[in-house]
Amino acid sequence: MDFSALPTTAFIHPDGENRDEIATLLNQVIDLLVDSMTQATDRSPLPEPLISADYGWAKLPDHAVEIAPLLAEIKAHLNHGMNAAHPGYIGHMDSIPTTVSVIADLLVAALNNNMLSVEMSPVFSRLETLVLKHIAQLFGLGPKAQGILVSGGSLANLQALIVARNQAFNALDHGITSGQKPVFFVSEVAHTSFQKAAMIMGLGTKAAIPVATNQNSQIDITDLKTKLDQANADGQHPFAIVATAGTTVTGSIDPIAEMARIAQSNQLWFHVDAAYGGALMLSDRYQSLLTGIEQADSVTFNPQKWLYVAKTCAMVMFRKFDQLQQQFRVMAPYMHDHDNWPNLGELTVQGTRHPDILKLWLSLQHIGRKGYSAIIDHNYALTHTFTTAVKARPFLILANEPQMNLVCFRAEFSGLSADQLDHWNHELQQWLLHQGTTFLSLPIYRGQRWLKAVLLNPFTTKDHIHQLFSHIDNYYSTHTP
Repeated sequence: MDFSALPTTAFIHPDGENRDEIATLLNQVIDLLVDSMTQATDRSPLPEPLISADYGWAKLPDHAVEIAPLLAEIKAHLNHGMNAAHPGYIGHMDSIPTTVSVIADLLVAALNNNMLSVEMSPVFSRLETLVLKHIAQLFGLGPKAQGILVSGGSLANLQALIVARNQAFNALDHGITSGQKPVFFVSEVAHTSFQKAAMIMGLGTKAAIPVATNQNSQIDITDLKTKLDQANADGQHPFAIVATAGTTVTGSIDPIAEMARIAQSNQLWFHVDAAYGGALMLSDRYQSLLTGIEQADSVTFNPQKWLYVAKTCAMVMFRKFDQLQQQFRVMAPYMHDHDNWPNLGELTVQGTRHPDILKLWLSLQHIGRKGYSAIIDHNYALTHTFTTAVKARPFLILANEPQMNLVCFRAEFSGLSADQLDHWNHELQQWLLHQGTTFLSLPIYRGQRWLKAVLLNPFTTKDHIHQLFSHIDNYYSTHTP
């Protein structure tokens, strides 16, 4: 076979014939990576993308391209990507990754194991089973609890609801019978993945019944009870209640313990979407904010957020792991059974899956519970500084009293229409990005544009917060309506 058209570094030769060339290439890549990450503050938190008008860089070439121009192209694009490493990037739940999770991704990419089955990932399949069992115990889910990794919180929420639906309606083999109207209840400000899940499950987005929230974006228990009674009166069949621990816009935590009691008294599945807030279980000081989560039947948790593990890294845990096996598992006859070690591809929506477990395990080992607790304490201290600064300015208002390290606020003035106020806040956001090298997102909340800060980066300091508000004051003094 003629491989003359292939570059000598196309693959790492298993006999080491091109070892020196591969080592040279990888050293160049490591230098590029280190230069990019250690110079993150030299770039904007959100640079303009470098995309040529003709998109020529994206075309498929007929012949191999040399490594040198490819690395130059990569460098240019790295410098114009979302820059979550910048201490001024505080707009979304995107974090700078732990060093060891970057290393882990490189290693598992080279091994290219498949989490579909034990024989295709003999070490990582076992490691995922063991680590997630420990994390489930950390959440207090009990001795029969365990979890699986998935590629994002949306898949985790989907999988939890599928198991809940299948158990409630015996739907694994034959689906939902005619006349049944499965519904579940979720906060009106919950993640959109629940509407998607209802759609994907064939229930329709309206099956995700929105529950009203209070002034702090927490589920209103009275409205939950009312919606539950109304659903039953309308001939619908409720099967689950969902609590959120860390809403996307305000970081609010639903009254988990009260919701758990309602779910239990009505024999409904109780799911907690703690994709963001689940990290508080590693905090000595703030763990109590999640009281009641130990009563959940299933929990979503994304270490790719507040545990700083490189994307993707998300999980869904079940109080009774055998319910996942009974209500979801589809056997893969081409895969060998390995006693007590499950073929994880039989238990997840995904078949082929990246071994994300190594970067999670390495991050937990390298930083430790005390290390994560210290970072979370730092984030809360910044939140207090930020909130105090908002309250000190009469032209700024808070959307709610923060429960986590998210602050949602906006400027309001009398005499301006709603559209004019939205425009003013949008212009302030752009000013902060271009003049203050700080990126805040601008979500729609309660029908208006709000500025959102997620105080996640461990290198963001109180000085950054003070500088941010100095820029806000400067903008206000020169652009007061």
